[in-house]
Amino acid sequence: MRRLEWAAPALNDLKAAGEYIAHDNPTAARRMASRVIEAVELLQDQPNLGRPGRLADTKELAVSGTPFVVVYRVRKGDVHIIRLLHHALRWP
Repeated sequence: MRRLEWAAPALNDLKAAGEYIAHDNPTAARRMASRVIEAVELLQDQPNLGRPGRLADTKELAVSGTPFVVVYRVRKGDVHIIRLLHHALRWP
């Protein structure tokens, strides 16, 4: 199994999204976080699951049931989660 590593900005993105959603609906925030984590864990076995990213050497995985996209890189067989972005955010 590949190693999975979250960069600090990606963890901050997940936390901020969860806090924002929890303000109105704590249950929805937990559900969103679970979906993101499940999607990211799939990348350990299927690192090519995402589409080519908008930045060089990146991939992007749309998280089903959420408005979020996981931006990641695969290096030396390991998966590095770079950011968690709302689909409406202009990236890069």
